[in-house]
Amino acid sequence: MDMIHIRAVSPPDRTDGIVECLADDPFVLNLIVHRGAARNPDGDTVACDVLAGAANDVLRGLRDLETDVRGSLVIEPVDTAFVGRASEGAAGRLRALPSAPVWDQVEARIRSEGRYAPSFYLYLVIAGLIGSVGIVTNSQILIVAAMVVGPEYGAIVAVALGVDRGDRGMVRRGLSALCAGFLLTILVTFLFSLLIRGFGFQSEAFDAGLRPVSNLINTPNFFSVAVATLAGIVGIVSLTEARTSALLGVFISVTTIPAASDISVSVAFTSWPEAGGSLIQLLVNIAVLILVGTAALRCQRALWRRVDRKRRAAGLTGTRTP
Repeated sequence: MDMIHIRAVSPPDRTDGIVECLADDPFVLNLIVHRGAARNPDGDTVACDVLAGAANDVLRGLRDLETDVRGSLVIEPVDTAFVGRASEGAAGRLRALPSAPVWDQVEARIRSEGRYAPSFYLYLVIAGLIGSVGIVTNSQILIVAAMVVGPEYGAIVAVALGVDRGDRGMVRRGLSALCAGFLLTILVTFLFSLLIRGFGFQSEAFDAGLRPVSNLINTPNFFSVAVATLAGIVGIVSLTEARTSALLGVFISVTTIPAASDISVSVAFTSWPEAGGSLIQLLVNIAVLILVGTAALRCQRALWRRVDRKRRAAGLTGTRTP
């Protein structure tokens, strides 16, 4: 049974309202109140467990009471819970909602990926260098490794969330990080590719024009768009459901890092048409992922809102906000 643990610090004048809000909700369990127990911020501590399917209503009610503004609000996933009959009965009343995403957690997860520390650019450059080695040695394994190392999908999803939420600052930061990161990656990888060419480290097949890995990357077509679209859908669903294995599959499905690497290698080896094709591949993949990510977020919100409305129409209400 999916549950989350909520810990709130409340100003004393709001505690009664918060407790009433939580106590009246049939999907809130293990409610604990400690008066005057909290410091920094000072106030009362209120803790409870909530069935994940009803968590959005509960959190909305707590925010309406300004718990997150005048106090603090912490959400933690519950990995293991030994539940009794009361919680099993409440879970049954949720019907289709036990698997509903907790949107505050989803957005927090995406926003955390939208913080562009120096390590973001370091990982991007290293992924580009690994990709360039995979291209000049015709090694598909190294191309997959570069895809896994690359952190760019977090920035792409952050841009999609920014578009969905109308947050221009998030969109601007994400696009700036992607532009700066890929330009830096292409530049460093280009210099590395010049070194490879200068010392003749490329494979004989690559030198002879047999470049199956590069040709696959620098030839954008219908399948490029199709794979990016499907990967974008799976990426958003895996983020909302916290499925890391599916998210890893997205990383090794999208031709972004390999395209950046191929631009650098192609320019270093004066293969201009291939460089142009890789540039188009890179831009198409990023654009499709952002568009599909935005659409998938909106569709999922609309879908779960519809399910929630049906639950309410059936009389399975949860939080009653004072």
